[in-house]
Amino acid sequence: MNTEVIKGQKADLTKGNPGLRNITVEIGWKAPSSMDIDASAFLLGAGGKVSGDDDLIFYNNPSTAFISYKDVPGTAAGGRKQFIVALDRIPAHIQKIAFTLTLYDGENRRQSFGQMSEAECRIMDQTNGAPLLRCNLGNQFSVETAVVVGELYRYGEEWKFNAIVAGFSGGLKALCGNYGIEVEDEPAPAPAPVPKPPERTPLQVPPRTEPSSRPNIVIPPPPGSAQRQESAPAPAPTPPPAANLNLKKIELKKKGDSINLKKSAGGLGELLINLNWNQKQGGGLFSRGRGGVDLDLACLFELKNGSKGVVQALGNAFGSLQQPPYIMLDGDDRTGSVTSGENLRINGSKVSQIERILVFAFIYKGVTNWSEADGVVTLKQDGGPDIVVHLDEHNNRKGMCAIAMIRNVNNETFSIERLVQYFSGHREMDEAYGWGLRWVAGSK
Repeated sequence: MNTEVIKGQKADLTKGNPGLRNITVEIGWKAPSSMDIDASAFLLGAGGKVSGDDDLIFYNNPSTAFISYKDVPGTAAGGRKQFIVALDRIPAHIQKIAFTLTLYDGENRRQSFGQMSEAECRIMDQTNGAPLLRCNLGNQFSVETAVVVGELYRYGEEWKFNAIVAGFSGGLKALCGNYGIEVEDEPAPAPAPVPKPPERTPLQVPPRTEPSSRPNIVIPPPPGSAQRQESAPAPAPTPPPAANLNLKKIELKKKGDSINLKKSAGGLGELLINLNWNQKQGGGLFSRGRGGVDLDLACLFELKNGSKGVVQALGNAFGSLQQPPYIMLDGDDRTGSVTSGENLRINGSKVSQIERILVFAFIYKGVTNWSEADGVVTLKQDGGPDIVVHLDEHNNRKGMCAIAMIRNVNNETFSIERLVQYFSGHREMDEAYGWGLRWVAGSK
């Protein structure tokens, strides 16, 4: 089956395909490379609103239990985004999934979807890649900076697709407002002596307030009001209150969660990885004499030329930012009393020279009690949200924790994957991730 639909049409997906469980929703287009286009999916209840922060799937919140977002590498003239959806795992309260495109800062850059061409949405069987449905978005846009492509929706026990293909002004903020998420404008930037392109910065989200002036956008019905209107059998409940969404940071919550860093016009810049932990004194992990715990941040690295090594305080292997391995440890907090914790710095301008980095922490001395340490690792990037990994899975019998894997993506950016896996020492961790280094006892 490969059904063609146009704006306003609805089509069956699961009816006639009883074995269909997982689908890929792919949106592709051609546009000038200066246009920064994103795709998002809104998970909606019967009232057409989100019910919580996790109900917006996009580059800052790329996955939940039944849907995940993927940026597919494309050419300079176009882009592709994919959503993998497990139909049989969608909770009963989710009645629709709206797939959208938004243009970042389109009004200020004088850009719009009128400059986009050859845009289409395809739905495929994720298991075997067989095509199920195709929707050509056409060339009907002009000044719009947001597009609702279509909706996957329940109809009784089945799933159908509604080709909305409706454009609006206001970008991601307008769509968030329409679906029940309140988003505050960024403060106006201070004037600069030399103009420069606006940087990609996350939206600010205010505390919940009384009714605000956010745009009231309503998705229009499809053309041809005389056609039969379908609705889910269940009556619509009272719409939930608007959700406050934090777009300033991304938390990788589950093992295997990953996300690509957003590259700005000037490249990645310097990346800062910070390890911090509970500074309390007294029993447990922090009772080792006067000096307290010695919790160290470190990394294994592999460069594109094949060289491998470690950056850590143990053995005074502090690395270098301007020379290989382009990674440097700021210092060594041996007491746990430095409130800023420990920092690894990565020279993002050398991304093409770096193959992968394994970020880890270990307890050099003291009682192995990760559950009391309450550790958190934060990756900070210029012009992008913080990426946070909490060490909230514990194994107090082992003194080393592999926290995150950083991998090269097309020599342009890095992907960050949550690990939080515990090991007895360097050699065991090395073998688990295939580094192949020779280890000897060391000290600092």
